[in-house]
Amino acid sequence: MSVDTMRILKTYLDNPISKLALRFLLRKDKKYGKTYLEIAIEDLLGENSSSSLNIRIAKAIIKKAIKNSAKAFNVSFEDALETFRLPYARRALVSVLKGILRFGVTKPFTPGAPFLVVWDYTYRCNLRCKHCYIAAGGYDRPEMSLDERKKALDILADAGVTIIAFSGGEPLMGPGIFEMIKRADEYGMYTAMATNGTLITEQVAERLAKAGLKYVQISLDAPIPHIHDEFRGINGAWERTVRGIRNAKKAGLYVEISMTITKLNYHLVPQMLELAKELEADLFMHYNFIPTGRGAEILELDISPQEREKLLRLLAEKTIKNEIQAASTAPQYARVSLQLSSVGEEILLAGHFYRQKCKADSNVVALAEFIGGCGAGRAYIALEPNGDIQPCVFMPIKVGNILKDDFNELWMRNKVFLELRNRELLKGACANCQYKYVCGGCRARAYAYFKDYLAPDPGCIYNIDWWNRAIVAALGKQVTNTYSK
Repeated sequence: MSVDTMRILKTYLDNPISKLALRFLLRKDKKYGKTYLEIAIEDLLGENSSSSLNIRIAKAIIKKAIKNSAKAFNVSFEDALETFRLPYARRALVSVLKGILRFGVTKPFTPGAPFLVVWDYTYRCNLRCKHCYIAAGGYDRPEMSLDERKKALDILADAGVTIIAFSGGEPLMGPGIFEMIKRADEYGMYTAMATNGTLITEQVAERLAKAGLKYVQISLDAPIPHIHDEFRGINGAWERTVRGIRNAKKAGLYVEISMTITKLNYHLVPQMLELAKELEADLFMHYNFIPTGRGAEILELDISPQEREKLLRLLAEKTIKNEIQAASTAPQYARVSLQLSSVGEEILLAGHFYRQKCKADSNVVALAEFIGGCGAGRAYIALEPNGDIQPCVFMPIKVGNILKDDFNELWMRNKVFLELRNRELLKGACANCQYKYVCGGCRARAYAYFKDYLAPDPGCIYNIDWWNRAIVAALGKQVTNTYSK
């Protein structure tokens, strides 16, 4: 969603009279299997026509709300309505409204269903990456059958999930992946994939696009082939991955190049940014290294808080200046972005899976706190190949199983989720930080280092003491900032 859209929604939700209509708007119509709100918007957009009294009432409510909000923010009714042309935008709206009903207007915000589910679709993989969070590879671990996968997707769709990202392992090695992408797209979900890219031939890229995939995240860890190959465990991986990036672009997919940054490649980031531009990537993503899975074996390669701070400033500055488009899974990116600009200047409003450039004003901080930085268990969850549900792919805490437990009940009342959403429970420097609602620290890093997801994030510049404590405890020695110059 854009900043303007979020402001329009905020205006609508701040009206107490409007709140009385929410439960009605969010009721599902048995015939269409959608909420009255979604059907009414489709009707306003000319996508269908219904003579039902309930839909006509919903249409009148929504039309008035959009007109009033559009007027308040000096945009046309047509432009405001067009925001919801895409089906996943409507799903996101429903999730926001459900969140208001279920949890209130919290800081940071919790939607009525996860905005994003990262589905580790399979443990199978053709590479052996040193940092792999689930130690992928092989066929010996239990996974859901294809029918069970379909049931799992149906559950997520019915709950109102907006974005589904197929990951792994290597998702292209999972059974029925193209069918599952198509199924998710038909539900109106935004479909994405995280892949090593080595299997994306021209034909595969075309099939992915035809199935309805919108977004592909392809991992590339260095601009130098042998460094990438050594980290990924297979010779020739770099060339196949770059070929996969080109094929995905040719097929019209939105391509993100992701780089898991460690001391092995920290000094290569500027060159990687240039390579990303050369390959015409739509986005560069810094992936926070989390020492879990096989990554726990290379903990000494984690960059220091000082190095991470320098990196995040570099990415934010270049994005603000339009030199690149960059994001980060480090929640400190939101705080760094806010600190870079003064009132009236262009600023990057960043979140866990959100970014938007806008002019800095008093509303920006409020929106940043609404988005809320780390989304683990709050705006996003992970689904494992066997159906287990976790707060984050990097946080191996089983909270339930999608085939055995009530998904909505877990989202509403699970203790781990509730604690992750409550920033008042954070410990150490994170508890007292003025940016705790904007950032919140990486809860997966806290868990990886301290086995406590409420502990301080040792990757933050404000937590140097905790970083030193964590490193000494893990390695018995301090680690230098190898590439801090």
